Amino acid sequence: MSAFADWDATRWIVEIVGWGGALLILAAYGLLSDERLTGQSRLYQWMNVIGAAGFVVNGWWHGALPSTTLNVVWMLIGGIALWRIARKSSTSAM
Repeated sequence: MSAFADWDATRWIVEIVGWGGALLILAAYGLLSDERLTGQSRLYQWMNVIGAAGFVVNGWWHGALPSTTLNVVWMLIGGIALWRIARKSSTSAM
C-alpha cells in the first residue's frame, strides 16, 4: 500500500504548497543565474517571497522550525527589497 494513501486533503495541500514554493525559488535562482532576471526585479523578489511562504507553510506543518525560521527571514528580505524597488520607482517617476 502506498504511503500517500494515508494522506488527507490538508496534507496534500501542505505538500503541494511546499513543492510549489521550492519550484518558485529554484526557478527564480535559475532565471537570475541565466541573467534573465536581476536581483532588483520585482518578479524575482515576488518569486522568492511566495516561494518562501510555501516553505513556511510546509515547514511549520512538519515541525521543521529551523527551515520555517529561515524562510520567514527570506520572506522579510524579499519584502524589504520589494519595498525599496517600489520606493525607487516612485521617486524616479517624479
